[in-house]
Amino acid sequence: MERFEKVRNARTQMAEVLAGVGPATVLERDTSMESIAEQSPTGPGTEKATRIISVTSGKGGVGKTTVSVNLAISMAQLGKKVLLFDGDLGLANINVLLGIIPEHNIYEVMKGRRNLKDIIIPTNYGIDIIAGANGISQLANLSDDQREHFLTGLEDLPGYDVMIIDTGAGVGSNVIGLVMPADDVVVVTTPEPTAITDAYGMIKSIVANRQEKTIKLVVNRVPTAVEAKRVADRLITISSQFLKTNVENLGFIFEENLVQKSIRSQRPHVVLYPGAKSSACMQHVAARLLNREIEQEGEGISGFFSKIFQMVGIGND
Repeated sequence: MERFEKVRNARTQMAEVLAGVGPATVLERDTSMESIAEQSPTGPGTEKATRIISVTSGKGGVGKTTVSVNLAISMAQLGKKVLLFDGDLGLANINVLLGIIPEHNIYEVMKGRRNLKDIIIPTNYGIDIIAGANGISQLANLSDDQREHFLTGLEDLPGYDVMIIDTGAGVGSNVIGLVMPADDVVVVTTPEPTAITDAYGMIKSIVANRQEKTIKLVVNRVPTAVEAKRVADRLITISSQFLKTNVENLGFIFEENLVQKSIRSQRPHVVLYPGAKSSACMQHVAARLLNREIEQEGEGISGFFSKIFQMVGIGND
């Protein structure tokens, strides 16, 4: 019973943050889904805890949502059952990138009109999504009964291996509140100086809430692997020096016109252009998160880019 009470407490904090009424405080380590999974017995009749991955950024315009969508699909291609949740409640657009017009969204759940499982949308890409909602000010005034309704919906969700939360940008309480309960936090940045500065600001905000929080870095829209390493090394160094925290270099995504074409066509680039450099990079990032072996040399484009990642020191730990 104690373990289930911990799950309930964790979900209560998540529900309050989504509602805008709870403080963006940190969940203690023993209330994380990872810790609960470790405490849970295994065997027939037990259900593995869903791994929660929050994808966030210090500023908008760095391609965070594009990374979230394609990361979810890449994980599904590796055999995982994935739920993608649009946590940008103010400017939700995951459904736009996928060319989906949702009939229902999270707002209806918060208001008690729908159950959470009723608004899950299956896609043609092997993942399920929960569409976000606009009008975050309305979500800030929920009653206890409405939050309880949302909580019950979380408990009734079908078993997923991974839930990816695409948060809003910035360091607001709603963003931090969706980041802190996650098992893994992926910060997305680009080589632009403003994006690097804001990524550091996000890392600083996370560390201020929880020093030992695991933070992973993806450098998006890079022209070369050398440039990606320069950006990552800079953030890792200053985070270690000034924040006394370790940031893991998860990988990078090459800048390609094909990505913009896929966005305009409202189809994910890992599906539309599976042989592209950016798609190979995304597959590498997904495999790293899942602790999977990357295809080795002589095994096509993924093998080729695996060697590039190794040359710049990614994936050798």
